[in-house]
Amino acid sequence: PDDSKSDEKPSGSDKETAKDSVFKRPSVIPKHRQDLLKWNGWGYQDSQFAVTNQRTLTFTGQRYQLSGSEMPALVEWMEKALGASIDQRSPAKFTRPENIPPPVQVNADFMSAIRQLGLSHSDAGPDRLFRGHGHTLEEMFTLREGMFPRLPDLVVWPTSHREVVELVNLANRCGVVLIPFGGGTSVTGALLCPPGERRMIVSLDTSQMNRILWLDERNLIGRFEAGIIGQDLEARLAELGYCIGHEPDSLEFSSLGGWVATRASGMKKNVYGNIEDLLVHVTFVTPTGVIEKSCAAPRVSVGPDVHHLIMGSEGSLGVVTEVTLKIRPLPQTRRYGSLVFADFASGVRCLRELALRRCAPASVRLMDNEQFQFGHALRPAASGWTTAFVDAVKRFYVTRVRGFKPDELAVATLLYEGTPEEVAQQEALVNSIAANHGGISGGEENGRRGYMLTFVIAYLRDLGLDYYCVGESFETSVPWDRVLDLCRNVKLRIKEECRSRGVTQPVLSTCRVTQTYDAGACVYFYFAYNYRGLPDPVHLYEEVENAARDEILANGGSLSHHHGVGKIRQRWYSRSVSEPAVAAVRAVKSRLDPNNVFACANLFEPAGGPDGQTEQKAKL
Repeated sequence: PDDSKSDEKPSGSDKETAKDSVFKRPSVIPKHRQDLLKWNGWGYQDSQFAVTNQRTLTFTGQRYQLSGSEMPALVEWMEKALGASIDQRSPAKFTRPENIPPPVQVNADFMSAIRQLGLSHSDAGPDRLFRGHGHTLEEMFTLREGMFPRLPDLVVWPTSHREVVELVNLANRCGVVLIPFGGGTSVTGALLCPPGERRMIVSLDTSQMNRILWLDERNLIGRFEAGIIGQDLEARLAELGYCIGHEPDSLEFSSLGGWVATRASGMKKNVYGNIEDLLVHVTFVTPTGVIEKSCAAPRVSVGPDVHHLIMGSEGSLGVVTEVTLKIRPLPQTRRYGSLVFADFASGVRCLRELALRRCAPASVRLMDNEQFQFGHALRPAASGWTTAFVDAVKRFYVTRVRGFKPDELAVATLLYEGTPEEVAQQEALVNSIAANHGGISGGEENGRRGYMLTFVIAYLRDLGLDYYCVGESFETSVPWDRVLDLCRNVKLRIKEECRSRGVTQPVLSTCRVTQTYDAGACVYFYFAYNYRGLPDPVHLYEEVENAARDEILANGGSLSHHHGVGKIRQRWYSRSVSEPAVAAVRAVKSRLDPNNVFACANLFEPAGGPDGQTEQKAKL
């Protein structure tokens, strides 16, 4: 199909020419990502936790609120919570991306055709390595200790929907595999190349498709190319007075197309919704054609919703090229807050009431005590005696006057957005409901710090790996009446599994409630342990996480709230959705992609094994 309609301006958009520079501005993330980002860790090259000469920890760079700060309590916390010592370092075996294996398969016909089409491409080792993995613990450990058994043979950067259509058709004709790549933040193994794949594997990098195509300010919707990175999307819209409001923890690096393909959720979903609530229209390229609805109406009743076929497809059916989303005017006021509860159960009861009364702030996150202690260890050194005195007064009030026990209390961080009147009214109501559950205000600054720490915590895994500690997070969703049982049982199961497998040092097992709904909540679990002296820490970790996932399902939790299935959760997929549902998805795969061009092997292995073509063709 002709994609010329993508550039049409809806009626009422008479400011398009003046906005052109904003619409087409290059991304803050360069085409060659290794120029700015770490090749073997999370985030920017200039941002990391580092040990100072005074044997404290600091966070380098200037990009974050925590940057340049020293955290005098973090080293002690590591020793107490994990038995780790900054005197026992475990340096990576590979510190530079050298000796990257050459391409395994090169399809001459395909290479000749993309040159004729003028499609930008690279077979350079660093480009291929960056797109051959996501950010699971196993993938990060592999980058430090060895190399992946298979990497993409080529990276191609299309610049428009039309070029993606040409690329997909070409791959289908030539027998080449395509694995879509957006921001590379997957934590499900979704970007790993199937090691048994015998065809040429090409990474379809959408990062150069990052334009705002148009804004319709009458209907408050916008059309965007799928490769735009979250921080670019929000920054450009903010210049024009608008926002999307979708803020996943990976906002800095994840892409719009990735949000759609994984059914993403954001920190501010209480106001703006999850990706399925924001999406109005999507264009999806498959080997047998382009899927899209004929209009961008707010709701239609025309059979099963094809949008829900695309959302959650995780690169297995095709690739998202363009997305129409709801936009909103920037909020007039943004205010942070925090609440302190005597225990986690009191906090959960408060969040449940906030959800039932439909008055939750844009973001509300409840930390259990272990996570509160961890967050407290990340506090920068007091800047002066006044700050230290105020902190001491706050501690005295919470622990002595209110009687909260430091090893039991729980803390919620809040973000309010709206008009000044709306925010003031909502904050008063939230504080009133919290008081009914024994909660007290913890102040605006603690809320601000807690919210901003979300973007820094991901860097801690790299620090842990430098000192014999592995750690990871995973999530689930669960009905309200099972939240407390699930949290308790999963945390205990993690510790028991670690002990039974020879972990002798303390085990960190903690959780937080991150999103709330009428019928339940999303819960994040974090766990870490010291692997010094253990022979295969990654395999041990996988066994523990698998046991934790079994415990989650046994306690009524979901397989995933927003990370997706990928490869690491395939074993539970049919149990989660039923065998007939899996058969239906397989049938869709066979019809849309009969030659298994999108052979990423996410959700399930294609029929016929990694290659998957013979049996699929026979069935079709």
